[in-house]
Amino acid sequence: QVQLIESGGGLVQAGGSLRLSCAASGRTFTRYAMGWFRQAPGKEREFVGAINWINGRAIYADSVKGRFDISRDNAKNTLYLQMSSLKVEDTAVYYCATQTKPIVAPGQRWNAYDYWGQGTQVTVSS
Repeated sequence: QVQLIESGGGLVQAGGSLRLSCAASGRTFTRYAMGWFRQAPGKEREFVGAINWINGRAIYADSVKGRFDISRDNAKNTLYLQMSSLKVEDTAVYYCATQTKPIVAPGQRWNAYDYWGQGTQVTVSS
């Protein structure tokens, strides 16, 4: 079984920064991409960004481009989401997920991902 555990969420003021982590554990698996999604109350799960685990290239939703940065640490099996210039509308539960099948590019739809973490709450106050 593959386990993804997010951490680093919390309460921050608008304009502030947070860094989320997603640690992978469990059985050995090949990950082709890992992504971050978020879901605010009453809204659908939304793509935030993803990284091609093989070549390290990241893509982002327009709403976070220039403010969020995705990185990975292969040795630690950990994915990161550095969030800066946070806005109230960034408030959501943030989830990490992984694609374990070969890809052309990281998926931007939630159903492209095979395993999910439990989520971590990010709350941005005004």
